[in-house]
Amino acid sequence: MGNKNDSCTPVQNSPQAHGGSKADQSTTADDESRKSKMTYEQLAERRSTPRAQTPFFKIMLGLNIVGWVSLVVVLILFHYARPDFISGVQQYWGIKGDTSWSENHLSAMTIMLQICLVVTLISIIMRARRNRRRSDNFGINLFILFAIVAISLITIATTIGL
Repeated sequence: MGNKNDSCTPVQNSPQAHGGSKADQSTTADDESRKSKMTYEQLAERRSTPRAQTPFFKIMLGLNIVGWVSLVVVLILFHYARPDFISGVQQYWGIKGDTSWSENHLSAMTIMLQICLVVTLISIIMRARRNRRRSDNFGINLFILFAIVAISLITIATTIGL
């Protein structure tokens, strides 16, 4: 026969080239059976993908971001809705300022606060259903956002009367 490094000459097939001996095949079968058996730790840990990669977590994160961004929008609307501050110098010189709330901005601010409250409640409920382990985060930022929005709505309802 020819040189085994020469590609033009035929080489006889050895048993190892076709899968090896029976001992090698049984070792491979044992490895596969060990891989198919799961340990208790692997069964206990059901999260096969990282938490941040799941669509549910991405939706929760998106709702959280939407809630906080809507609060920033409410603060901007509050700036334009509030009456002007009239200082002592303005009063002395008789300069008039706007002393009433802007109804358009105030109604938009109230609607945005209500949207923010609903989004925050949905996000809190989703987090409560998702977090079942002691090591899961509590999500205190959502409760802070909920408190800010609820106090703002109550304050607007009692002082301005919307």
